[in-house]
Amino acid sequence: MNLNRLVWTHMNTTAPKSATFQVNEINYNVPSYPIAVICLDGSADAYLDAALARDAMPNLKRISVEGHRAQARGALPSFTNVNNASIVTGRPPSHHGICGNYFLNPDTGEEVMMNSASFLRASTIMSAAAKAGRKVGVVTAKEKLRDIFAHQLDGIAFSSEKANQATLEKHGINDVEELVGKPTPHIYSGEASVYVLEAGVALLRSGRSDFLYLSTTDYMQHTYEPEMPESIEFYRQLDNAIGDLLALGARVGITADHGMNAKQKPDGSPNVIYLETALKETFGDGFAVILPITDPYVVHHGALGSFAVVHCPENSNIDQVAAWCSQQDGVTEVLDKKLAAQKLELPEDRMGDLVVMSGRDVVLGRTPAHHDLSALKVGLRSHGGRYEEIVPFVFSHPLKSDYQTRLLGDPRNFEIFDYTINGLQ
Repeated sequence: MNLNRLVWTHMNTTAPKSATFQVNEINYNVPSYPIAVICLDGSADAYLDAALARDAMPNLKRISVEGHRAQARGALPSFTNVNNASIVTGRPPSHHGICGNYFLNPDTGEEVMMNSASFLRASTIMSAAAKAGRKVGVVTAKEKLRDIFAHQLDGIAFSSEKANQATLEKHGINDVEELVGKPTPHIYSGEASVYVLEAGVALLRSGRSDFLYLSTTDYMQHTYEPEMPESIEFYRQLDNAIGDLLALGARVGITADHGMNAKQKPDGSPNVIYLETALKETFGDGFAVILPITDPYVVHHGALGSFAVVHCPENSNIDQVAAWCSQQDGVTEVLDKKLAAQKLELPEDRMGDLVVMSGRDVVLGRTPAHHDLSALKVGLRSHGGRYEEIVPFVFSHPLKSDYQTRLLGDPRNFEIFDYTINGLQ
């Protein structure tokens, strides 16, 4: 008899029921075990490697051997909203419609956050699992994601950022702090992420949930390099919670929405191309450079990332502007709208005229006046481009042979639910 099954039934009066459902053209055959999918925001493999090298993640070390550890390619732009929306739908941005944290809405002409589920064009795996009879619990560090995650969900969905404001009517739970045994953490802290995993453990242990999606925040990765003591301690705490999930019998899948890199000059100052300023100086007025990394958490990155969308003035020579952009030092790719939609799997109707991406150590900005860099507490670490799209892909159990074969191709981080539910032995 399976030990994990024994652990779960000992802790709870009823074990989770197996369930079968289809969402976004993908079939899921959920086993009668707890499921926990974790998105470790900003966790490039370097963070896991540094913690493992210092014996700070014994549970990850064990499942890397007994289960499977690999890498997967995330969605571009390598930002939080885009990749989390992909993970919870199992599909790329071209399908679910979320193409950034922030965009210029073609329907209104306004620049807005893409935090609302009203922008989502696909159902979520969690809502389908709940309809199929699983007890779904969703915990996110950032409140900005909660609305998307809670889309059509009959279950629990709250953020650690506002855990003390959760209500039964809106969030499916009203005693988060009592359940977790800790007060609501500050969003600009490692505890905001640790709290997410500990809340997942508490939901599982109490029997309130048996199907979890846990999404952390990248404050620590924006602030500390992988080998720094603060990072090692942070991942040690995450590993403790992962161990608790495993001890409760969960089948666990772990990935990230994006990686993280230093974006600095040798003197430590941000390495920025102010693209809107440069376009205006070269071609004149009328350009709008949209930075999809923009979100409420300015201490993280100052709204500077390695991916920008350019809206050109009417009657512009798009090819000429694209050629000029591609010649700028630090720019690595320039794609027009149609090619960007095709190659990057983005929704063409929500894109600007051009997509511009920059190098590993370079970020793209609008104008110097647009960015308050005084909010940055340390040197700039950020993401958004090609250099942050490869992320961890870790599973608590060995993979079935057909899923092992799929890993030899081009696995995507947004296949994490598929692998965790359908692909584990």
